[in-house]
Amino acid sequence: MTKYLISFPSSVMVVSADELPAVADAAHAVVQHAKDAGVWVFGGGIDEGVAPVMVDGDGTVGEGTYPQTRQFDGGFTVLELPTREAALEWAARIATACRCAQEVREFMYDPES
Repeated sequence: MTKYLISFPSSVMVVSADELPAVADAAHAVVQHAKDAGVWVFGGGIDEGVAPVMVDGDGTVGEGTYPQTRQFDGGFTVLELPTREAALEWAARIATACRCAQEVREFMYDPES
């Protein structure tokens, strides 16, 4: 089975404060469905209130991140699924719950992990 990353940047999830509880309930329902189906690996949102840091090979820690990932935010779900088509179906469920389009990416297979 292949692992898929299903994600969205926080800027595309535009819902009112009144809608947020319904969106949260819908998202939690999709997560529970994925868990019940045995395809859930993990998921969550990036805490945008915590600044990223860079850790070098020698253990040096510095503020900041790679320039191309400065806007790395939003929600992320990793599912283990038998086909790309199944990943697209789950992405559609998540898109409906979160009320925004989802990006789907496939993890490379590593027989050692």
